Amino acid sequence: MATSLQTVSAVPSDDGKPAVAPQLPQRTLVWMAFRRHRLAYASLFVIVAAYVLAMFSGFFAPYSTQHLVADRTYAPPQAVHLFSDEGFGLHAYGQSATQDPETLELTWSTDTSERVDLGFFVQGEPYSLLGLTVDRHFFGPMDPSETVFLLGSDRVGHDMLSMLLHGARTSLTIGLVGVAIAFVIGIVLGSVSGYYGGRTDTVIQRIIEFFMSMPTLPLWLGLAAALPTSWSGTQRYFAITLIVAVIGWTDLARVVRGRFLSLRDEQYVVAARLDGASTPRLIGRYLVPSMTSHLIASVTLSVPGMILAETALSFLGLGIQPPDVSWGVLLQEAQNLRALTTAPWLLLPGLAVIITVLAMNFIGDGLRDAADPYQTQSLGGARS
Repeated sequence: MATSLQTVSAVPSDDGKPAVAPQLPQRTLVWMAFRRHRLAYASLFVIVAAYVLAMFSGFFAPYSTQHLVADRTYAPPQAVHLFSDEGFGLHAYGQSATQDPETLELTWSTDTSERVDLGFFVQGEPYSLLGLTVDRHFFGPMDPSETVFLLGSDRVGHDMLSMLLHGARTSLTIGLVGVAIAFVIGIVLGSVSGYYGGRTDTVIQRIIEFFMSMPTLPLWLGLAAALPTSWSGTQRYFAITLIVAVIGWTDLARVVRGRFLSLRDEQYVVAARLDGASTPRLIGRYLVPSMTSHLIASVTLSVPGMILAETALSFLGLGIQPPDVSWGVLLQEAQNLRALTTAPWLLLPGLAVIITVLAMNFIGDGLRDAADPYQTQSLGGARS
């Protein structure tokens, strides 16, 4: 009647009698199966690194979101050098611009006469880290008064590397918060609908169909446009999260409902019900764990959807608003032809979104396969 896997195999002992090999816990089997999926395993490190950079963006970013150099707009990325005529050490050369008198276009060139020494754990602008005010940054100029654009600058002179790291905090966390809310709503309504059936199922399914019948993008635009313009960035952040979560729970609820309809009459569920198990225990102890692989796949595939939704709303000017930063806000800079011709580094937030979404999809595929009971049972039998 238990749903967890316990892999036991008989192997001969020294006296010739069969002995029981040590059994492996379910989580160990899942982890072993996940590591066999090399692409998913590599993607896990990518996502962990992305969230570490996002959580500690103030430390890893050379500058804050308010730091800008007005006379260095659309400056190209500066290369980092290790050797020079002046000696060994990390450094970058300055930049100088010449303006075309007819088109007013700036042409940037490297100024080797100006050297900017770089280093690790350098002093810079103060920021808040775990409730403390510190001024140490992972990498940057040795002289706090100097500025280096390792990934170029935008139209007002912001460092794109710093803006990319600060924007990751909003874009990545909004996916986790939104999925957590949608996960709870989808599990609760889907399980109630599938377990009880009848009128309860009919009412919940009509609600789901109502939400699914509405065009997603126009609905997002309408709800986001209805937010008061006087709200702060934090208020808009949570409002956008709720909007995305309220719309994104329907698919998960449908999956949970379908699985419950097929599992509620299984022998182990009927036996637990006859044994006096309460409805919450039946759902939480027997039914939900039996569909772990489906839940993992749904959740991991929902996070990229949440990130894309926030990016789309912010890109259209209806989500996070400047001076707050997200990847969608940064992509607003890439709406003109200049971004594709003279300043292609403005498209880096879009590349970050693509890499993050692909990595999360690969992780979802790996976890779905690893949580498959047939997969883990086969692996456990081979290792016993």
